[in-house]
Amino acid sequence: MPNPNDLNAAIAAHRFGLGEARLDGIASDPQGWLLAQLGPADIAVGDALPNTAAALALVAAERRQRQAAKNPPPGSSAEQPLAGFYREAIAADQRSRLATAAASRRPFAERLQLFWSNHFTVSQAKGATRGLVGAFERDAVRPNIAGPFEALLFAAVTHPAMLRYLDNVQSAGPDSTVVAHAARRAQTMGEGPRVSGLNENLAREVLELHTLGAVSARSGVYTQADVTAFAAVLTGWRVPSDGDATAFDPAWHEPGPKTVLGKRYAEGPQALRDLLHDLARHPATAGFVCTKLARHVVADEPPPALVERLVQAWQRSDGQLGEVARALVASPEAWAAPPAKLKTPEEFVVSALRLLGPEGHDGLGADAPGRGQAARANGVAAVTALGQHPHYAPSPAGWSDRAADWLGPDAVWKRIEWSTRVAERLGSTVDARLLATRGLGPLLGDDGLRQIERAADGPQALALLLMSPAFQRR
Repeated sequence: MPNPNDLNAAIAAHRFGLGEARLDGIASDPQGWLLAQLGPADIAVGDALPNTAAALALVAAERRQRQAAKNPPPGSSAEQPLAGFYREAIAADQRSRLATAAASRRPFAERLQLFWSNHFTVSQAKGATRGLVGAFERDAVRPNIAGPFEALLFAAVTHPAMLRYLDNVQSAGPDSTVVAHAARRAQTMGEGPRVSGLNENLAREVLELHTLGAVSARSGVYTQADVTAFAAVLTGWRVPSDGDATAFDPAWHEPGPKTVLGKRYAEGPQALRDLLHDLARHPATAGFVCTKLARHVVADEPPPALVERLVQAWQRSDGQLGEVARALVASPEAWAAPPAKLKTPEEFVVSALRLLGPEGHDGLGADAPGRGQAARANGVAAVTALGQHPHYAPSPAGWSDRAADWLGPDAVWKRIEWSTRVAERLGSTVDARLLATRGLGPLLGDDGLRQIERAADGPQALALLLMSPAFQRR
């Protein structure tokens, strides 16, 4: 049995991790349990999930099919051949994301992966990224969550999903070869240019959301001129139409040197590496990103002392994310009780699946097929119904990490409805009191346990457990 007095084991499982069915494997050394998980995130779960190259091949196949659809067979519309082209690939990526989080034996690493994927958001809410978001997480984020921030930054910025999501594939230098060619064509053939010129979306979001932060713009660390110059540096970084990996196309690149944040960068592809190198080491980047990480794990308004510890670890290690995570685990502020964070819909469903899953829990063993799996199979639909459609973040800023944005009356009612449905399906076959004791330990408290014990039946007891403040918060 787990030690019911070991609060740190419960905090490790829920605040740093994603919830556990049992705490007894953590209680002897909660910090050691977390530190042993550091490193690249595990490969996502799923059969034959495409990597970036395979995902780009799918995009190229869709493009060819779309071209063919311009002359559809008699009796069909142009839209019919394309209906649902990406449906199964997108659904498989969503299921993989949820299943990986629910089954991972390295939940701290998985939490970090979820954080960084949200920090570098790409969303299928924009059609240009369809079929690429899962590959972005697999190839750009998962391998880099414990390495240098610079490596993660470069992998994220230059991944085809990001280049398409923030329109860099359409960005051309005003004095580039491709713009000059388009202008000549317009003069000689009467055709309008097919390129739109410089696009600043990616440059702005890298500065505002990924590195320096919006507060840096307000305080004058960077200006609109820096955004424009950065956008010029990014010209030429594109996704070839044949579906090959990202490549630098000099015909689209703005010639000449550019000055960003007071430093001059030479023409060509090396300028982006050099600029991202400098952004990764800028003091404002350390402060912005470490504040955001502390907010995600510990509190909506993180303790300044905690943020300073993380910034110091960042600066000592030259942005090694594994060292920043170590500093987070070692910080006493990160272990303060009571829980201050509200689980997002995805975290809520994942932690419920981990609590109810068969591994490590006697009540959901082989003699009870389908108990945990029944809820797991509908996990993606549940997260979506609760307001957080996986891989469909509403903006480049990603999903909110603040409790107020998930605590509206409608949002709470949806959690109650889902908890009730799960409880009706599983409550008569599990002991909610045992689940609570083993999975939440001292987080639940005597009052919370008494409420579960006084429930009229098993389904009501399980619903009370899932909706208890101890389970909703971390």
